[in-house]
Amino acid sequence: MAVYRWKSFLENEDRPEKPRRFGVTEIRGPNHTSLFSHNLLQDMLESMGQFVDGLKFTGGSESLMPKSFIKEATKMAHEHDIYVSTGDWAEHLLQKGSSSFKEYIEECKRLGFDTVELNTGSLELPEETLLRYIRLVKSQGLKAKPQFAVKFNKADIPPTRARAYGAYVVPTTRTSERVEDVNVLIRKAERCLEAGADMILIDAEDVCKYADSVRADIIAKVIGRLGIEKTMFEASSAKTSEWFIKQYGPNVNLFVDHSQVLDLECLRGRNLGKNHNSVLDSSFFLV
Repeated sequence: MAVYRWKSFLENEDRPEKPRRFGVTEIRGPNHTSLFSHNLLQDMLESMGQFVDGLKFTGGSESLMPKSFIKEATKMAHEHDIYVSTGDWAEHLLQKGSSSFKEYIEECKRLGFDTVELNTGSLELPEETLLRYIRLVKSQGLKAKPQFAVKFNKADIPPTRARAYGAYVVPTTRTSERVEDVNVLIRKAERCLEAGADMILIDAEDVCKYADSVRADIIAKVIGRLGIEKTMFEASSAKTSEWFIKQYGPNVNLFVDHSQVLDLECLRGRNLGKNHNSVLDSSFFLV
């Protein structure tokens, strides 16, 4: 089986070996929308497992799989020093009561999961209840990762379409979407960390779509308050990953699709910016 290795890696690059506390790459794992097998997972981990730190089951996919399949998948991941996360399925269990959630945590541990994700937007729990669930996860020897979504009004985004100088610009109608003060979000995240949460996942996809606008200050504020080691950002496209690496360097923690892993590692290792598309044939080789 081929193994990817760097031809050259800058000596002054601060890229630690696994297990890493920063520069973490978590990938989207099996889900119910695509064909998935142990052979596919094994091939993926053997070819690029050294660049992957975490594997997340998304969309509640674990609820549709045999337990034996999940145990084998988590075992494979652990053999490559990769932790396994539940994804955002806990909110479904909480609808059945707190006792069901406790049983869910115990089952996660038996199946080999390492991290339990808590989507605060979907859970809609009182803050104290959320903190109690974080402590419950920690009491079972698992890691807790609350997820927060950055929300803002799209009308605040400056128009980017071409227009003649001095032309009148029709004001954008403000939407009725709920907007949460980023300072409130950060304070909630800080309390989660104080309660024992290991990392905060930030769903900031809308912000990153407008990364060149004034809304990029939201990301800067989150990292400034929570710290780069304690935050992970969801990057659904190569362009978003590139923006994070260019702004914050190789040590930023990112959640990406598995198809972006090699491209992202090129960016981390050489900070290649917009020229990263050309390095997939030149910066590493097969042995």
